[in-house]
Amino acid sequence: MNKIAVVGAGISGLSMANYLEKHKIDFHIYERRNKEDLAGHGFLIPQEGIEYLTQIIDPTLLFEHGSFLKKYIQYSHTGTKLAEKDLNNVFAISRHALIDLLSRKISPEKITYNATVVPSESEKGKLVHSDGTDIDANILVVSDGSKSRIRRNLFKDEKMRQVRENEVVNIIKDEEIAASIENDFMKFHHDQGGLTFGILKLSHDTILWYSQFDNEKYPINQCTTDSLKEYMLEIFTDWDPLVSSIIKKSSYENVHLWCVYELENLNPFYKDNIVFIGDAAHPLIPFTSQGVTSALKDSHILTKYLVEENDITEAFRKYETERKPEIETHINNGRILLNQFLLPTDQQTDNILPISYK
Repeated sequence: MNKIAVVGAGISGLSMANYLEKHKIDFHIYERRNKEDLAGHGFLIPQEGIEYLTQIIDPTLLFEHGSFLKKYIQYSHTGTKLAEKDLNNVFAISRHALIDLLSRKISPEKITYNATVVPSESEKGKLVHSDGTDIDANILVVSDGSKSRIRRNLFKDEKMRQVRENEVVNIIKDEEIAASIENDFMKFHHDQGGLTFGILKLSHDTILWYSQFDNEKYPINQCTTDSLKEYMLEIFTDWDPLVSSIIKKSSYENVHLWCVYELENLNPFYKDNIVFIGDAAHPLIPFTSQGVTSALKDSHILTKYLVEENDITEAFRKYETERKPEIETHINNGRILLNQFLLPTDQQTDNILPISYK
């Protein structure tokens, strides 16, 4: 029986581990960060993602840790409602909660933290620890994020480019603000384009918020954590009072400033006995809201073919053949949504939903 090393204990790595556990396939996870560094902020998960997630997490338990959003409502920056659309089973959950739920069925002995893994310099298709000692596995599933070090080492000609958007993501616990809004996905757009503020209610006292910036207009990436709040209060000073109150009352201790990059062209999803899943295989820009669902589908389908096929290369080939066309659709949709974001609101199309569907 094959032994599998999973590199990365984020959403895609833990999802893969859960599917492997379900099929009683031996594995071990290697994560370069501390467990506490994996907390993060949150996600939107469309219905398809929920269907895959509930195969490995009890639905009742899952739904206790987030909330279903009823509508997507688009506003002008001053609070005028521009459009709305019903949402079909779109779920919002914090990254901390999802990581915790995915970790529960994984024995602590099967995860090693603070473990940096790199490709072997002397043996093709092998990963080693940073001190050169071998990783005991004959299949290597890499899920080490959008700037995957292992992917860049194997595909040295790849080119990543910065997208014309930066993003600030944060969570605020404030029962008064949370009580004032419904379980809707609210998004405020500046009339001239290139600046938005999104609000997702996670629970009775917790809100996930994010702001998207045209980085040619707003040099948000030059801000320090200390100066970020002041800069945002200045930019959003004449916006709807709900937006300014959330910015003002939020703590910025754990705020995430996201400089978004994408691959110019997708690499192969595998090489030798190393296979990539999630953002390590195919970084998706945030406009798609498909990062978690794509990671879940990668994990499910890769496990399926590893179970069905005796030949590892054939399993990898079938996985890539099935997943790549859908990923390319999401990449294209993400670029369309990015271009819409940059336009003034009166030039945007009627297709307002910031979620990519295949």
